Amino acid sequence: MPRSASRTRVSPLPPSPVEALSDQIMTALAQHRIATTGQLRRMLRPDGTRQLISRALNKLRCDGFVDYTVLPGPDRSPTHAWYLTPDGARLTRDLPVLRGRPPYPITSTTAVSLKTAHTLTVVRAHLAFAADARRLGHEHGPWDWTPEVSHSIGEGERVVADAVMYYTVVRGEQRRKLRAFVEVDRATMSGERLAVKLIEYARLHQYEAQPVGRRRRGAAEPGWLRWYPVFPRLLFVLTGASRPRLEGRIGDLQALAAQHPLVAALAREVPLGAAVLEDLEQHGPAQNVWTPLPGGTPRPWSDL
Repeated sequence: MPRSASRTRVSPLPPSPVEALSDQIMTALAQHRIATTGQLRRMLRPDGTRQLISRALNKLRCDGFVDYTVLPGPDRSPTHAWYLTPDGARLTRDLPVLRGRPPYPITSTTAVSLKTAHTLTVVRAHLAFAADARRLGHEHGPWDWTPEVSHSIGEGERVVADAVMYYTVVRGEQRRKLRAFVEVDRATMSGERLAVKLIEYARLHQYEAQPVGRRRRGAAEPGWLRWYPVFPRLLFVLTGASRPRLEGRIGDLQALAAQHPLVAALAREVPLGAAVLEDLEQHGPAQNVWTPLPGGTPRPWSDL
């Protein structure tokens, strides 16, 4: 990061742990958009103290690189949700982990107020997978979860995934690389609008992008092959409502997977599943908490 590099040039000493953590915090906020102090601790220093994270955040705030909004809650223990300032965003925009990403969209209190609830819920989903990976000896860290990934589905339309997840299952010498589109539903939209997202992914699965100014030669390839060797599995993570209502929304997704021709074709080739966020946090994504959208008994997400 430019700030750390400048410090290294003026001093032969290696950066202190606090400085290294500061760089990681800025990268994490650039990657994940917004995160609370507790989320940053679990993401970057799961065995560290809250005070360690707080010191680094307060130093970055004094330097003008990050700021926070206070979430509603008990006055005695306010929760801070942190985000990059415009100066912080400029420092991080050329990081290798962020290459190819759209411009950073959250650099004001107005933008934060509109995005905080959903973005923090997406971070909660990531942390559930990250905790599982640490427990199981798998590989999934802060930079293996890319929020707000957009793909064209033709006719000027796009599907925007809440996140694309990269996860490596490690069993002895065997390594199994998995990818997933993750959609987080807080029950703020109708079940019909949620189902539309499933149709959009089905369209992405079939969409064939044609290079501009070139003639078609041979069989066209799906556009998603430009980014993925295989089409990522699709995971819906639901929260924000009673258990019966969430189960009803999962049932709606299952019905669409059975009835809609494009979605049914997607379900025959791509693993599709849905789970309740609180189940992921309590039991772990590797447990039998995922409902396969084509039907069947609950299972781990990797076995859909």
